[in-house]
Amino acid sequence: MAAVVLAVALTACTPGSPEETPAPTVTESDGPQPTADVSAAPTAEPEPTLVPEGTATDNQPLFASVTAAVWASESRVQGRAYIDALTAAGFDKSAMQVTEDETTVGNPAESIQFSVRWGDECLIGQVGPATGDPVTAVVPVLAEGTCLVGATRLIDW
Repeated sequence: MAAVVLAVALTACTPGSPEETPAPTVTESDGPQPTADVSAAPTAEPEPTLVPEGTATDNQPLFASVTAAVWASESRVQGRAYIDALTAAGFDKSAMQVTEDETTVGNPAESIQFSVRWGDECLIGQVGPATGDPVTAVVPVLAEGTCLVGATRLIDW
C-alpha cells in the first residue's frame, strides 16, 4: 500500500502534470496593488452657472444661490445689493425690477421683492424680516409684461 501512495505522489510531481505550475503570487516587491478608498469624501455639487440659452427654471439655481449669498451678507435688506449681485452673475439688469427698501414713512421694508424677466417667465425673489429665509420662484410674466405687481424702484445705477 505504501508503494501505491509513493507512486501517486511521484506521479503528481512529474513534468507535464497540471499541478506542477504553481499559482502566481503577489508580493510587496510586485508594487502597490489598487485598493478601494472608502474614506474618500463625496464630490461636491458644482456651483450653479448662468444658462443663457436655458429657461427660467434652468437658471433658478443660480438665482437662488445669489439670493442666498446676499441674504447672508450685511447688505441683506438692500434691494440694490440683490440687483448688483444678479448682474455680476450674468443676469440682464435691464430685465430686472426691485421694490423699495423702505416704507413710505421711512421704516425698513418688511420684505423686498426683486425679479428678472426671462422670456415669458420671471425669476422672483423675496427677502426680508417678515419673509424669514429667502424665497425664489419661477412664474409667468404678468399681462402688463412685468414680473412684480405694484410700484417698483427705478434701477438707474
